[in-house]
Amino acid sequence: MPADHLEIETKFDVPLSFVVPELDRVEGVASVDAPVEHALEAQYFDTADLRLAGARITLRRRTGGPDDGWHVKLPAAGDARRELRSPLGRATRRPPRAVAAPLAGVLRGAVPAAVAQLHTRRVVVVLRDADGRPLAEVADDAVSATRLAGPDGTVEVRSWREIEVELVQGDRDLLARVGEQLVAAGAEHTARASKLARALGLADEAREERPRKKSGRKRRDRGPAAGEVAQAVLRDQVTALQLADVGLRTGADDGLRRMRIACRSLRATLAALRPVLDRDATEPLRGELRRLAGRLSEARDGEVAYATLRAAVAELPVELVLGPVGARLQSGEMAAAERGRTRAVALVAERQHLELLDALHALLADPPLTARATEPAGPVLERILHREARRVRRAAAAAEALAGPQRTEALHGVRRAARRARHVAAAVAPVAGEPALEVARAAKRTQRLLGGLQDLVVTGEQCRQLAVSAHAAGEPGFTYGLLLGRAEAGARDAEQRFVERWPALDRQLRG
Repeated sequence: MPADHLEIETKFDVPLSFVVPELDRVEGVASVDAPVEHALEAQYFDTADLRLAGARITLRRRTGGPDDGWHVKLPAAGDARRELRSPLGRATRRPPRAVAAPLAGVLRGAVPAAVAQLHTRRVVVVLRDADGRPLAEVADDAVSATRLAGPDGTVEVRSWREIEVELVQGDRDLLARVGEQLVAAGAEHTARASKLARALGLADEAREERPRKKSGRKRRDRGPAAGEVAQAVLRDQVTALQLADVGLRTGADDGLRRMRIACRSLRATLAALRPVLDRDATEPLRGELRRLAGRLSEARDGEVAYATLRAAVAELPVELVLGPVGARLQSGEMAAAERGRTRAVALVAERQHLELLDALHALLADPPLTARATEPAGPVLERILHREARRVRRAAAAAEALAGPQRTEALHGVRRAARRARHVAAAVAPVAGEPALEVARAAKRTQRLLGGLQDLVVTGEQCRQLAVSAHAAGEPGFTYGLLLGRAEAGARDAEQRFVERWPALDRQLRG
């Protein structure tokens, strides 16, 4: 498994004549090390259609400097990047199997080849506090980049200078203060995620693709078409699914959770966009996403139940914990977590999973748009949001008329409807604005209220299974019965909280 490193940095474009200011004047910085110069050679790899770049992933082989080797950089939260590092080895023309394996869901059978060569003259200084701790590294990079094969087969050379500030043991406030000092000296923040994007001219291509203003008579701006919004939303969600796939393959702590969320978001969006996307083309994909999310949920439910039970046992008086309850819960939780990871990794390794990813990319390449896809997005999205909110309210009304286990199951259906509405509203919020945010907030509160109820239902079922296992082993079942009673009481309380808060949520969903 490659070494895992979380990289938190900011980048700045600077002119060739830029002079780095005296950074020991930044609050919290007591000293600045003498500059150290490195000559870095990096070869970047991707597929012919730039699948990695499209997923905001970079794969490179770099020599020179203290971290030479194979590097895979993945997007993380905010300005962070997750970096997987592997030794150089003997491979030079193609990435070693161990390096490319985590990217199988993005590559989808394509073999990456070199697409760019970068030579960087890097001058690094380390910022330290009064105790000598390294707070951040400031790298002043003069870059010469060669695009090995452009769209027409030509070779392109670009050069530029940029500065990277990466945290070591400092905090984000320090990162901001250093950035302010650099900007005051003439640097400009850059939104580019990587040197590769600049080397390939991807930022330039994105600017060229922006619609230009037409001359002549002024027309009222109708905004984007519904089909354009649908394609943009799906593209982002497919990228999120691919990154979750990488997380699962590399053992990221939140890989399983992110994969479930990505599957559910995509499935919800495909359903909500039926007015814009042909249902006959999207329903098979929704079925596959449901299968994948369902199998991942089985693993997650066990982890949640065990974590809930261990917390409950920790709160019990010692005299009420009879038998090896803690040991049984701990071993059960570890086994459940391991089963979950193993099952998840096996799922993404299946041919069926890669076929799903291929089908999703085929959908993006040639979307099955309906006649309504050319309509302005605003009114179409408004109707979609209204329909999703109405589904939640109807499910809640149906549950209200039931009792006992049937009511519990119906409330689980309300939770699923709220989860779908939340995913859809969050996806279209950049275009739909405040109405979508309002639906998303109400759906999120509904989902959380009923999520607590469902967790307690699952926990109660786990208690029953543990009691049976303990009895078969000759252990006391008293504590499991006590935990079951508390889970059932907690479920009743959770249901009552939802009943009390639902009228306000109902009004919020009505808009």
